[in-house]
Amino acid sequence: MFARQTLRYAQPLRQSFRKYSTEAPKAAEPSAPKKSNLTPIYVGVGLAGFGAGLYRYYGTNASASSVDPKDRPKVFNGEDWVDLKVASIENLSHNAKRLRFEFDDKEAVSGLQVASALLARFKPEGSDKNVLRPYTPTSEEDEPGYLELVVKAYPDGPMSQHIHSLKVNESLSLKGPLPKYPWEANKHDHIALIAGGTGITPMYQLARQIFKNPEDRTKVTLVFGNVSEDDILLKKELQDLENTYPQRFRAFYVLDNPPKDWTGGKGYITKDLLKTVLPEPKEGNIKLFVCGPPGLYKAISGGKVSPKDQGELSGALKELGYSKDQVFKF
Repeated sequence: MFARQTLRYAQPLRQSFRKYSTEAPKAAEPSAPKKSNLTPIYVGVGLAGFGAGLYRYYGTNASASSVDPKDRPKVFNGEDWVDLKVASIENLSHNAKRLRFEFDDKEAVSGLQVASALLARFKPEGSDKNVLRPYTPTSEEDEPGYLELVVKAYPDGPMSQHIHSLKVNESLSLKGPLPKYPWEANKHDHIALIAGGTGITPMYQLARQIFKNPEDRTKVTLVFGNVSEDDILLKKELQDLENTYPQRFRAFYVLDNPPKDWTGGKGYITKDLLKTVLPEPKEGNIKLFVCGPPGLYKAISGGKVSPKDQGELSGALKELGYSKDQVFKF
């Protein structure tokens, strides 16, 4: 399982990869979409056709786009718990589901910002204590009427098991937003997202915000580790980013148990891989984000002390010369 995360990597990448990840951003130029096979590629943005393409890819309701999201009512106010009903359930893999929760007010939006999350709550039968877990929605923050959660069920995860047991019209109690890392366009020249398993959800939230904004020229490098190819969450959404935005988005996928025809990384994420693909520590205005199971934190960055205390930097990133200020742990 990926959670054991004593990270290794069986196939070193070419050192020339670093050159591409540290180039200065270029002016946007059109490029024909090309098919992605999840091998490491570098793709970016052309502004031509941006608006229509974005709404097509992410399912934004065009009829509602004339209303400024700031003028819509907000479902979450940071104080109150809100019970949302399940509207639909999609099975993504043997242990992952996408659940859509509808708002009572179809004109309302979630009220989340990038990057922020929601806190889920339920009380197990026979217990007098609530189980609380944070989740990052994968739907647009300004999408009216609903939000979506992608949840992987873990054998020892009471909350994920509970969410997977929900049926249509049953409710989940949620509260938020929980602010994580406030983003604004061009806050950094280059960011790197190091994720494992369901740790991809806040990374996707951040990348989606960057690429939906034509004024944001931030470069993004993603390193995403999973057990098998079927475990790659948000695969289609990531492929859409790869195919739609040339020269600014670069993705590296690493599998613990790859299929025979897999051409991406094999094994676990290692210091050698990160040294090859991440921006140099002294490159300048960069930021590295880490999210995944405890083993990934331990090996890559060290864990957080609390939601408000990032803790000290350790692991591979410290050994590679990055500073605590250059790393954020979701």
